[in-house]
Amino acid sequence: MAQKPSIPKGTRDFSPAEVAKRNFIIGTIKEQFELFGFQPIETPSFENSETLLGKYGEEGDRLIFKILNSGDFISKVDDVTYSSKKSSSLAPKITEKALRYDLTVPFARYVVMHQNEIDFPFKRYQIQPVWRADRPQKGRFREFYQCDADIVGANSLLQEVELVQLYDAVFTNLGLEGTIVKMNNRKVLSGIAEVIGAKQLLVDFTVALDKLDKIGEDKVKEEMLSKGISESAITKAAPLFAMAGSATEQLEQLETLLQDSEMGMAGIHELKKILTTVEELGLKSAKLQLDVTLARGLNYYTGAIFEVSAPNGVTMGSIGGGGRYDDLTGIFGLKDVSGVGISFGLDRIYLVLEELNLFPKAVDQSLQVLCLNFGQKEALAALKLVSKLREQGIKADLYPSATKVQKQFKYADKRNVPFVIIIGAEELARNEFILKDMASGGQKSCSLDDNPSSFF
Repeated sequence: MAQKPSIPKGTRDFSPAEVAKRNFIIGTIKEQFELFGFQPIETPSFENSETLLGKYGEEGDRLIFKILNSGDFISKVDDVTYSSKKSSSLAPKITEKALRYDLTVPFARYVVMHQNEIDFPFKRYQIQPVWRADRPQKGRFREFYQCDADIVGANSLLQEVELVQLYDAVFTNLGLEGTIVKMNNRKVLSGIAEVIGAKQLLVDFTVALDKLDKIGEDKVKEEMLSKGISESAITKAAPLFAMAGSATEQLEQLETLLQDSEMGMAGIHELKKILTTVEELGLKSAKLQLDVTLARGLNYYTGAIFEVSAPNGVTMGSIGGGGRYDDLTGIFGLKDVSGVGISFGLDRIYLVLEELNLFPKAVDQSLQVLCLNFGQKEALAALKLVSKLREQGIKADLYPSATKVQKQFKYADKRNVPFVIIIGAEELARNEFILKDMASGGQKSCSLDDNPSSFF
């Protein structure tokens, strides 16, 4: 007996209806990307390992899917390395490529390789799948799509403002009222690490802090202690965990905490500039909020950082995120190219729209008209009509075989086809067809010589 097939954990098959809904989201995002002047690019699904490793921090590196070398790769490993059973020593010997973890690092590599062809500032968008060896759970998959927009080659804070507007435009067009765009600044976090005496442990500090809303204050403090951050340093950082009030009030508290940190004060200045500009311009449906505990664990962020939460009442992780990276291309040899970008989480946005019942009713309607099949001559006339309908942008099809009419109607009903066309022998003799409305049950006779689109 053949074994029942399966797919890897954290991956999914998509039905026609699901693909239609995903395409609706992608189409909405893509439309706004292009309205904002972004240009599309694509990069390979896998990169050289050296391109990806070391760019996402220790935790990120562990989640990168590595691709085994082709051929008899084990025979090329020396006995000492093989017998050590240490993955850190063995991996470089047996794998040289990896599936991309995100779209930002491959984009930085792209910019460096194509720098002589690019007009700066370069605004690019990219909609492609990425892979992470994460533990699958609701809203978190091992294979998922990212929809990214980035601007490189200029360091103006107006670009951060524009990206907040882009978030607002996309979620407004998706009907997602009340999304929260949370913002912080890595300079502020660096300043905090500096004033509490944990400057050398900035990465450990931010990685732990980024988990505050997931594991709570006590667990975050435990993790900080385990990483070597002292009890006194954590006590000095305590105001962060309870900071509240308006953005202005929180910034005042930060100014007191960071008054001796030049880096921290620079971050506060940037936050003020973005917040006041966005407030003056206004947003349609999203809300921009300051979140001083937002850290985003990726090492390459250097300035403003963003994370988007679903509207109140929807339990879901972030549905978007991003930030400023001042020298990401520097790791590939191109210095002093500032960049800033954001990402939309397609899969999580899908789940939110589904939960809130916000997809348009006809979004998965793959067929508007089905012609029934009554035999060879009738089918030929139906095919001619189908061709006319398709030329006029109407999704039309002919049932392939002259089977029982009841079976054909049942098929149309299962496909949620709104209209059925009947061309039997009598209709063909009169040069007519019958148009049946599947919802109301009403029907009317129409001439085959008339413009068919006028009946819909």
